[in-house]
Amino acid sequence: MNLNFFTPLAVAGMWITIGLSIACAQSVHGEHGHNHAMPNQTAEISPVVTGPHGGTLRHSTGMQLETVVSHAGIQLFVFDATGSAISVNQGRGAASLRVEGNAKRYRYDLLPDGKGGLTAPVNLSKIAGRQIEINMQLVGLPGIGNQPLTLQEVVTVPMSEQQMATSAIARQKICPVSGKPLGSMGDPVAVKVNGQTVYACCDGCVAAIEADPARYAGGRPRITISTSTAADAPLIARQATCPVMDASLGSMGQPVKVMVGDKAIFLCCKGCVKKIQADPARYLAAVYGDSEQGAVPAGGTEVRPGIFRVSDVDAPFIAAQGKCPVMDEPLDAMGGPYKVNADGKAIYICCPGCAKKIAAEPQKYLTILAQQGVDAPAIQ
Repeated sequence: MNLNFFTPLAVAGMWITIGLSIACAQSVHGEHGHNHAMPNQTAEISPVVTGPHGGTLRHSTGMQLETVVSHAGIQLFVFDATGSAISVNQGRGAASLRVEGNAKRYRYDLLPDGKGGLTAPVNLSKIAGRQIEINMQLVGLPGIGNQPLTLQEVVTVPMSEQQMATSAIARQKICPVSGKPLGSMGDPVAVKVNGQTVYACCDGCVAAIEADPARYAGGRPRITISTSTAADAPLIARQATCPVMDASLGSMGQPVKVMVGDKAIFLCCKGCVKKIQADPARYLAAVYGDSEQGAVPAGGTEVRPGIFRVSDVDAPFIAAQGKCPVMDEPLDAMGGPYKVNADGKAIYICCPGCAKKIAAEPQKYLTILAQQGVDAPAIQ
């Protein structure tokens, strides 16, 4: 992961901070479950209160400390017991940051920003939505003497509106009206339904959602179950096998017909219905193949032969895949994500170095993704 410094951005109203421990000491004697007091150590954990800058406000040694985390970095503001701001112009600090699932720590200086706070201006937008652990040590603040003030907290980096939309599309996966994968018909269309946002695959499905909001409020397609009839015989013959058990349709009695939106899936028995209900997108892709899956352009900027930078069109599929199938690392952990062609499907990787392994064994890595419930989009 590359966390570069840049000019702070305003991300008002999007601070999320969970859990804060404060100690004024040379060391913290609590790493092994020991919570008894130590000489020269005071620790105080106060209820969570929102501070004047939208961060988390805590009390310690007669002061109030507000920690704010945004895409622009980490900020700390200090107030006295009455809530009046305390100057931090003589203060300094260091913040040690670790991203969830990554053992590596990143260290940043907290320095006066001329706006009343101590700031570490680091770009956290690439890890939005992920949990981070921050250890901060502060010196030079009024009222704490020569001993450093140590703060420890766990924070979820807030997401921008665009990032939240991308994440929601990845979770919803399919259009509740048509049952088609979101992104397979162009950019998904957001529809407000009873105070929440539901995504449709195209403008043609919006009217159906608006006409019957209660039916589509959950963002999941309507699933109906019935016994197949003689009229379904051509579709049964075309599908041939159950996508859950890989058994021949008809081998366990009359096939069961499951409608996912306007798409029919035939099953060998009622025992397979729960699998469809739990993950309809997976089985729609299994039955209807590439013609019903999302598709992305072959490439954009080529960083190396066969390795391409991603674009906004790739965003829903990047969110759905999440990790590099080669390194099992987050796709943004090593400067990525990048896109490669694996037998006509797009696989996203964390760094160009992973491309050789996918080129050598494309089906191996497509299978790894399929086992994780990820349907790689077709390359146009």
